[in-house]
Amino acid sequence: MKLAMFMQPLHHKGWDYHEMYDQDIACAVHADSVGFDELWVGEHTSQRTEPITNALQFLSTLIPLTQRMKLCTGVLNLPHHFPARIAADAAMFDHMSKGRFIMGIGPGGLASDFEVYGSNGKDRGQMMVDCYEMIRAIWGADAPYAFTSEHYQVILKDAVHHALEIGYMPKPFQKPFPRVATTAMSPFSGTAKLAGAKDWDLMSANFNPTATVASHWQAYCEGAKGAGIKPDANNWRVARSVFVADSQAQAEDYLAQETCTLRRYFDYMIDNLATNHYTKIFKTRPDMTDEEVTVDHCINEMVIYGDVNSVTEQLVAFSEQTGPFGTLMTTFHEWDDEALWRRSMALTAQQVMPRLNDYMTPRLKAQERAHD
Repeated sequence: MKLAMFMQPLHHKGWDYHEMYDQDIACAVHADSVGFDELWVGEHTSQRTEPITNALQFLSTLIPLTQRMKLCTGVLNLPHHFPARIAADAAMFDHMSKGRFIMGIGPGGLASDFEVYGSNGKDRGQMMVDCYEMIRAIWGADAPYAFTSEHYQVILKDAVHHALEIGYMPKPFQKPFPRVATTAMSPFSGTAKLAGAKDWDLMSANFNPTATVASHWQAYCEGAKGAGIKPDANNWRVARSVFVADSQAQAEDYLAQETCTLRRYFDYMIDNLATNHYTKIFKTRPDMTDEEVTVDHCINEMVIYGDVNSVTEQLVAFSEQTGPFGTLMTTFHEWDDEALWRRSMALTAQQVMPRLNDYMTPRLKAQERAHD
């Protein structure tokens, strides 16, 4: 079982850009040093509180600063990119990182980005698929070629000069391609079903109730079964907000603070998703009203916190409801108390994960046998 860090990253008002980037880099370097296996970084063009506009550019700064972690895009919003550009950039990054790359892709999820890129009203899910398939076609072929889909066209024919190696697009370091992953948020997500059918890895969002997370794997298996693919729960990453303290009292005291970063995070996310009438993803009942979606509700349903024993027990109980998964993705939350959050990351990697791995590994093997 693996441990990952997922960074939207979300910051609060008042920080300058370079200050946010500095903290994000410090968190990534610390994650690598204490034993995290993967780092996933998101990107948004037009949201100041989520300041990373290009995930690959940010991750490239971490190649010489980290030693062991996979460096992963979480995610590249493909409808906002041109296939040839991403094919070249991702292949370059894969070589620069010597294969420490997993390519997370998605359709985008920010309304202001949709407006900036003119993707409002378009089928962004199909654009994502078209873009990725064209990227794969570019990686799998040598020019001259002409690739055309409903949304994209890449032509490289007339300017090819083999003697000078002009017209040669870079291919990835990993053979044949880096592993690809995508995200799911909605109950019984269509994207999760698509991931199963395409044999992509799946990531479940940290702001989903437990039942929604469980439904993602059901949808994934349905998609895989329909495509004749054996689903592997080792390729399922489940994100959670996890805070581990040296004692249960210390954790509870921290969460009781109205201004702690976890409470501020969910307060912001509720307001953010309410602007798009999308608070339903926080709900645990069909008849739950928007007024019932409170910070306390989100803390109770979506945050795992306590001392090492308590957090381990909560993660075990959570996985009993969702089914086994191969990677726990803990969510980055802005360091309002740097020492406390650094300690939480170390305790998670070095004390919680070995215990969780002892519990999860036989369940993953049993799940694999069940699908033989």
